[in-house]
Amino acid sequence: MAKTVLAVDDSQTMRDMVSFTLRNAGFDVKLAVDGKNAIDVLGGKPIDLIITDINMPNMNGIELIQEVRRLTAYKATPILILTTESDGTRKAEGKAAGATGWIVKPFDPDKLIQVVNKVCP
Repeated sequence: MAKTVLAVDDSQTMRDMVSFTLRNAGFDVKLAVDGKNAIDVLGGKPIDLIITDINMPNMNGIELIQEVRRLTAYKATPILILTTESDGTRKAEGKAAGATGWIVKPFDPDKLIQVVNKVCP
């Protein structure tokens, strides 16, 4: 059975690219436009991995990670940050919030699949 990934990004283009890459690798992909929408999409349903941007309206990626980590069903769910940010302070903030890993945009599709397979075996 395919692993399910939730991709969260306010950019339609980025959601499309992540979705296309992961679906071609055999993943089931759910999409959300920001953190608030992501919480709605999760809705207590099983998810194997969350990939989120940081800079989004309504609820940013760091706030989303903090919120997800408060939800019992997702305490152990791997969360990757996929962002243009590469600042060490932001990375530390993401790690402190509970992120599993960090990928800088633009991403290499093969590398994304490799990282996803590593954190979501």
